[in-house]
Amino acid sequence: MKRTLSLTILMAFAIVSVAILLSWPGFNRLSAAESTEPLRGQRPAPEFPAELDWLNLGDRKLSLEDLRGKVVLLDFWTYGCINCIHIIPDLRKLEAKYADELVVIGVHSAKFAQEGKTENIQRLVIRYDLEHPVVNDNQMQIWRSFGARAWPTLVLIDPAGNLVGGLSGEGHYDTLDHAIGRIINTFENDEENPIKRGHVELKLEKEAVANNTLLFPGKVLADEENQRLFISDTSHHRILVTDLDGKVQHVYGKKGEPALKDGKSGEARFAWPQGMSFGPGAEGKNQLYVADTENHVIRLIDLNTHEVSTVAGIGKQQYQLQDYGPALTTGINSPWDVMEWDGLIYIAMAGQHQVWTYNPADKTLHAFAGSRREELRDGALLRGGLNQPSGLATDGTSLYIADSEASAIRVATTGDEGRLDTVVGLGLFDFGDRDGKGNKVLLQHPLGVAYWPKGEDGFNLVLADTYNSKLKWLNPETREVRTIASTADVLDEPGGISISKDNIYIADTNNHQIRVMELASGKLRSIVLTDGENRL
Repeated sequence: MKRTLSLTILMAFAIVSVAILLSWPGFNRLSAAESTEPLRGQRPAPEFPAELDWLNLGDRKLSLEDLRGKVVLLDFWTYGCINCIHIIPDLRKLEAKYADELVVIGVHSAKFAQEGKTENIQRLVIRYDLEHPVVNDNQMQIWRSFGARAWPTLVLIDPAGNLVGGLSGEGHYDTLDHAIGRIINTFENDEENPIKRGHVELKLEKEAVANNTLLFPGKVLADEENQRLFISDTSHHRILVTDLDGKVQHVYGKKGEPALKDGKSGEARFAWPQGMSFGPGAEGKNQLYVADTENHVIRLIDLNTHEVSTVAGIGKQQYQLQDYGPALTTGINSPWDVMEWDGLIYIAMAGQHQVWTYNPADKTLHAFAGSRREELRDGALLRGGLNQPSGLATDGTSLYIADSEASAIRVATTGDEGRLDTVVGLGLFDFGDRDGKGNKVLLQHPLGVAYWPKGEDGFNLVLADTYNSKLKWLNPETREVRTIASTADVLDEPGGISISKDNIYIADTNNHQIRVMELASGKLRSIVLTDGENRL
C-alpha cells in the first residue's frame, strides 16, 4: 500500500535530512557548546491529540499538562529505521542520568503501513526493551504539529511546557545532555514552574512476555548434515544450538544480559544478535560467525571449544568513511547478517547502507557494495546505493541482498566489472503486497533471502517479506514473485530464513517461534524447544 503523494514527497525530503534543526519562532538552536546561560522555551508546545494509543502506561494516556515540571524529550521514530535504533542507547543513558527530572516520550510516526499498527509497535517496544511511554502517531498528527522532518527527530520541552529546541539524525548525545542540564539549572528555583522530581508511573509491555522461551528470534541457520539448528534468540541476547527437533544442546550468552564480553559460552555476552554463518574451509562447520548487531561487532564461536571471540569491529557504532582496514581497529555499523562465500565473510552492514567483507586469512575488512548513501540506485559496486541491507544469499555466482528500507531485492556480482543491480523494488517509499513481474512487484521491508538450487521454473530464491508476514518465491531471471500460500496468516514478521537440503527454517520473529517448511510441498510446522538439562 502506498502513502499519498504529498506524504511521499515530504518523506523523500526527510530521508536525506540527517542534520535538520527545527526553526519555529522562539525555537532555540540546540548546541553542545559549553554555556551556563539559562535555557528555556518561548512558545507553548502543541498538546498531544487525546484519541491516540499509548504504550508502557497500561490504560492511561499522557498529556503535556500531565508533564509540567518535567524536562520532556520527544523521540520521533519509526521502528524499521536503523538510525532510530542507533539512538536507543543514547536515550537510555539520558534516562539514567536524569532519572528524576527527564521524561522521554517515544512518538512513533510510521513510515510503512505495517509499522502503524499499535500491536506491532508494542512488539518493538518489548523487542528493544524501551522503558518510557510511547504514543502511536500513525496519522502523523504530532509529527506535523511539531514540524518534524526526518527519522529520528528529537525535541526538548521545558518544565513550563514550552518548546526549547530540536534536531534530527543520530549522534547527538552530548548536545542533548548539555541542553537538559541547562534546562534543569534554569528551572531549579523557578517559582512558577519548578522541577518536579520523581518517576512517571509505568506499566511495561515487556511484563507480558517475561517467561517466553524465545524472544523475537531474528535469524536462524540450519545444518541438516550435522542435525543442528542455530537460533539468534535476539531479544534474550543469546545464541542457541538445538537439534533439528528443538532439543537444546548449547547456549552462548545469557538471557536478559546484553553486553560485549568474550570467553566461554557461559561467560560470553551478546547484544541483540542477528545473522549467523559457518566459516570457510574444511573446519568451517566448527566455526560460527555472528552479526552482534547492537555491539557493532562480528563474533566467532568455536563450536569445539565453545569459546566466543570478537574478530571485527571496535565495540561501538562508527560510520565508516574508509573502504578497508584492520578488522579489530575498524569500526562497523549495525551488522545485520553474515554469509560465507568463497573464503570471505560477507556482512550486511545495515547502518552503513553497504555490504562489507571480512577476510579471516588476513583479518581485514573491505567495503564491497554500496555508496553509503541511502538510495535505490544501480551501478558499479561502490557507486550503487543500498538501503539498510539486512539479509544475504548466494547461488555461487552472484550475491543477493534483502534491501529492506527500499522493499527491494538486489543482486551484486564480483570482479573488476562487478555491479549492483535491482531484481525487484522501486524505491524508499514504494511498498505494498503485490505479486507479479518486474516493476509490478511490491514488497514490504524484506529482511531475509535464501537460495534453493532445486527451485522449479527458475524460482530459486525464497524471500522473507517481513512486513507482509509472508514467504515468497522469486525467479531472479524473469523477476517474477509468487507468495507461498501456506505462510499467509501464519507467520508474523519473519526476520530470517535458512535452507538446508529440502527444508526451509524460519525465524518467525513476532510469534517467538522457529518454523520449518518442506519446500516441495509447502507444508509448515513449528519446532518446539525442549530443555531437559535446563540450559536455558
